[in-house]
Amino acid sequence: MILKVARLGHPVLRKVAEPVPPDQIQTPAIQQFIDDMIETMYEYDGAGLAAPQGHVSKQIVIMEVAPSARRPHAPSIPLTVYINPEITPLTEEMDEDWEGCLSVPGLRGRVPRYTKIRLRAYDRQAKRVDIAVQGFHARVIQHECDHVQGKVYLDRMRNADSLTFVEEWMKYGLHE
Repeated sequence: MILKVARLGHPVLRKVAEPVPPDQIQTPAIQQFIDDMIETMYEYDGAGLAAPQGHVSKQIVIMEVAPSARRPHAPSIPLTVYINPEITPLTEEMDEDWEGCLSVPGLRGRVPRYTKIRLRAYDRQAKRVDIAVQGFHARVIQHECDHVQGKVYLDRMRNADSLTFVEEWMKYGLHE
């Protein structure tokens, strides 16, 4: 089922989401919700989706990226589910790049993110995940995990100077 995506202003986007007890991860309700999140992400051509964006205040994030017209230079990220994610920066180095969000439709802005992080979480099978990632993959994880902490990318921007509508972002070659 395709979920309605919460837009900026909806209170669910500003709450710290509830952790999912590990013994509930494989319940039919959680598994169906994850399937619904995946279907929703595909429907809206998102790079990821967090449960609060589907109006459910749970610590679940999903992501998948393949190069496309919208993201021609994006490295591939396989379909991944992270539950109760915890991020630790592995460097002080940050990179600023463009981000958009299904909950903030029609806009893009430059956001600083750590270039290398460690992620601890559970996967869809309730197995522990402990990985280090860098670059674009780290950016996507940080963006999605912000949602379960009640944050959106606008909160991370140093200033609003780069905030632009997607049409202008494309028209003026800002994405290149």
